[in-house]
Amino acid sequence: MSNLTKRSIWGAIYVIVMMGGLLIHPFAFALVFGTLLFFTQYEFYALVEAAGHKISRLPGTLMGVLFFVICFGVANSFLPKSLVFICIPIILLMFIIELFRRNHNTLERSGLTVLGFIYIALPFSLINFIVSSTINGQAHVYYPWIMAGIFLIMWANDSFAYLIGTQFGRHKMCTRISPAKSWEGLIGGAVFGIVMGIVNAVLFQALSMISWIVIAALTVGFGTLGDLFESKIKREIGVKDSGNILPGHGGFLDRLDSLLFAIPVVFIWLMLSGNF
Repeated sequence: MSNLTKRSIWGAIYVIVMMGGLLIHPFAFALVFGTLLFFTQYEFYALVEAAGHKISRLPGTLMGVLFFVICFGVANSFLPKSLVFICIPIILLMFIIELFRRNHNTLERSGLTVLGFIYIALPFSLINFIVSSTINGQAHVYYPWIMAGIFLIMWANDSFAYLIGTQFGRHKMCTRISPAKSWEGLIGGAVFGIVMGIVNAVLFQALSMISWIVIAALTVGFGTLGDLFESKIKREIGVKDSGNILPGHGGFLDRLDSLLFAIPVVFIWLMLSGNF
């Protein structure tokens, strides 16, 4: 089996599982995305350890999943809204865990563990409020299509950035971080990402055309920064992928790095535009 065939098969499985979990049922969403969160945060901590740092990998990951589950309950009205603030004692607990460890790396371990929580668990947890928002005046309706549209924008941007960059890329964008990326690929991906946003406005009419275009611009812009951020981490450590759980694609962090930067700013836009 060629590498391209293997990559295509696993890419298709990944998309089917993710979109299936998102669209089938709220509890399927919680299961799939909670699992993705676990592996993504665990991979990030593995990268941190590969760089020679000490970290509380399993406690930090479990705390991230716990916060995701609580946000799921709040977003779907199973739990009171005030429980969102449990993120504060969770972060304090990460520091407290280090207080009782017999080591000399307290600041390093606690700081990097909290960084993984903020970098991975927080964006994943915010997705709960995007898929269970106020739609047509009905509060806390499970409406996965906004998130589905964000994924379509991301995939359109990534796919066409790769295709156009491969065929026409002449001017390298940031060789110090990601030698393969070009300005031509960036612009081409952005154009098709915006086009996908316009298509979303026709398909998913809970949001206006303007709102979808803004979401597309934010997803493309901050998604690119998220991709570059993870690329810089891997380049400094000297590894190609964050993991090997997806043959031909690397790890979950490699696939979701764009999402981690895009979701918080899209969430803020949806709040400011009155959709929550």
